[in-house]
Amino acid sequence: MNTEHSPAYAALVLRLTLGVMFLAHGLLKVFVFTLPGTVGFFESVGYPGWFAYAVTLAEIGGGTLLILGLWVRAVALALVPVLIGAAQVHWGNGWLFSAQGGGWEYPAFLALASVVQSLLGAGAYALKLPGLVRAPLEA
Repeated sequence: MNTEHSPAYAALVLRLTLGVMFLAHGLLKVFVFTLPGTVGFFESVGYPGWFAYAVTLAEIGGGTLLILGLWVRAVALALVPVLIGAAQVHWGNGWLFSAQGGGWEYPAFLALASVVQSLLGAGAYALKLPGLVRAPLEA
């Protein structure tokens, strides 16, 4: 097995996995829970209602950018606070996500995976647009 390109493909797999997960969670808020329902949930757990719009936009936009491979380091880091907020919501339910109301293990894992993605960068098959200014962390 040629391991020369393994890190680039590992970063690609992580990037696509995180991107699809963020996109799915954002679209879930729009099409299943609805934005008004999501606002109500955010308010019920003590967050301002407008956070629902910011989080939904961050998840859909960030997930899309990760899938495309654009500004991956910066986007992955920018999504960590969303995951920390999700972990805080589930903190009182215990560690395991299978607990009633969901535990905090899944958002905590995803927060760490996002940090790892920011360290790895975009990996293979990232979109590179001519003339596109790269984020400072994308070096």
